Amino acid sequence: MHRVTLFAGHYGSGKTNLAVNWAIMLKKEHERVVIADLDIVNPYFRTKDSAELLEKSGIEVVSPEFANSNVDLPALPSELYGVVQQRGRFAVLDIGGDDRGAYALGRFAPYILEENDYEMIFVANFMRPLTRTPEEALEVMREIEAAGGIPFTAIANNTNLSKLTDEAVIREGEEKSAELSRLCGLPVLFTSVEKNLARGLDLDGVLPIELQKKYYDL
Repeated sequence: MHRVTLFAGHYGSGKTNLAVNWAIMLKKEHERVVIADLDIVNPYFRTKDSAELLEKSGIEVVSPEFANSNVDLPALPSELYGVVQQRGRFAVLDIGGDDRGAYALGRFAPYILEENDYEMIFVANFMRPLTRTPEEALEVMREIEAAGGIPFTAIANNTNLSKLTDEAVIREGEEKSAELSRLCGLPVLFTSVEKNLARGLDLDGVLPIELQKKYYDL
């Protein structure tokens, strides 16, 4: 398990939900866990929405000062530097959607790359309009890498249609994730599935997750 895990992807890919679940999973095995919200672009679904749950679990939450407000570009708190510089705890970073959101990562990239103990996970949801195909997803991956300054190391298949997700949707996501893996040479780390739906599936590499609170239930 790497000390720093970063989740990035296109808008609506579900990266924030995965970041929250990952932090809770880490807390079961490690004493000190922090989750940091670098998503300064999307005001509707942020790590801060799950702050109460995370803090009750003993997980430190670092988020933009004006998260969950009507401020368009929240300031990044100085505590974020401590997340990547203080190496005595496990850290989960939720990166903003596509290349515009990933620019915030650039200022922390030198510290992460110097330590070289990270997993940079591309969250793929092939039911989103601009990542319908593996080729489109690969283009988004390259844009995020260029903006954030950190190469991806793995793929998470998070293909879903919210409450309309079924086995067919998940299997389609698996097939396209496998093709994306072939195109970029990175492994598919897991397929994330809502925990109740996951119980009825006969699939390898499934990560059962809980769906977290949304700022607005879109």
